[in-house]
Amino acid sequence: MSHPLDTLLCRRLGCRYPIIQTAMGWVARPQLVAASCNAGAFGFLAAAVMRPEEVGPAIEQVRALTAQPFGVNFHMFQPGAERVVDTLIAHKVAAVSFGRGPDQRMIARLRDAGIACVPTVGAVRHAQKMAALGVDMLVVQGGEGGGHTGSVASTVLLPQVLDAVRIPVVAAGGFADGRGLAAALAYGAQGIAMGTRFLMTRDCPVPEVTKARYTRASTDDILVTSRIDGIPQRMIRNETLARIEKAGPLTLLLLSLSSAWKMKQFTGASFPALLAAARRLARAGDTTLAQSLMSAIAPVMFQRSMLAGEPQRGLLATGQVAGRLADLPSCEELIANIVREARERLAALGAPLAA
Repeated sequence: MSHPLDTLLCRRLGCRYPIIQTAMGWVARPQLVAASCNAGAFGFLAAAVMRPEEVGPAIEQVRALTAQPFGVNFHMFQPGAERVVDTLIAHKVAAVSFGRGPDQRMIARLRDAGIACVPTVGAVRHAQKMAALGVDMLVVQGGEGGGHTGSVASTVLLPQVLDAVRIPVVAAGGFADGRGLAAALAYGAQGIAMGTRFLMTRDCPVPEVTKARYTRASTDDILVTSRIDGIPQRMIRNETLARIEKAGPLTLLLLSLSSAWKMKQFTGASFPALLAAARRLARAGDTTLAQSLMSAIAPVMFQRSMLAGEPQRGLLATGQVAGRLADLPSCEELIANIVREARERLAALGAPLAA
């Protein structure tokens, strides 16, 4: 009989333990992905903030650091998305993750190439839509998650989705330890996905000055804001967020223009291409063109924190769980502790009840 930690997630993605390291922009770089995979998890490389020509070399960099399978995250609204998909198929990555993105044709193309499609959703209706499009499994993120997030807690959303679809489901939003993994398995999920917990590791390439803002944060320092692009996002309070929260339309316009210029430099995309990407994003969702433009260029504000080491000038996306974390283990230590604790909790649950 297989062990409870040997789930469909492990067998489909080829990892030792049912734990996914999510693709945080500017954070899930080759070093972190490889360290996560070497520790037994399944890591996703963040390609949504890369130029198309950077994706292939980044995949090769991961492969130089680990022999384990891994995935790549992208979205269909980034400049050069079709070229990115061509690269993922050519390099035969194990899986792709995305939010709003590929249509049924693209999902079929990826699956025909042997690539598992593992989108992240935050609502029951989105889970049902993705299941109907033919994806392999779902990551279901409750409201405790970082970055763009919904309002329904994991303990409510997870069973709703499990009842609504018939494909494997992975729990995300508020998970950081073995107790959470055991709880997710008890609900019927095939494992957990974590972002913030992996960001807060020694293997994460984010500058130490930025990590320090995470280890110092309490739950009172974390809030949800819609001021970035009109869609709720969970952040750690800092100087830039305080400025945005108080900003008028002119200040936000100047900020968006500055970010658009930096985004042009990073991606190599022209202003018309960025605008076209924002229009596609607006048509695909319930956002205005202005909000979608801010969404398209917001990665620049995260880059300042996660790459440039200027957390006071950027944004600090986080899961609510950061408020109870204060350490920076290695990925090896993190996964070993999660597995040990999950096994202990599952064993305790299986013990005979006292009279």
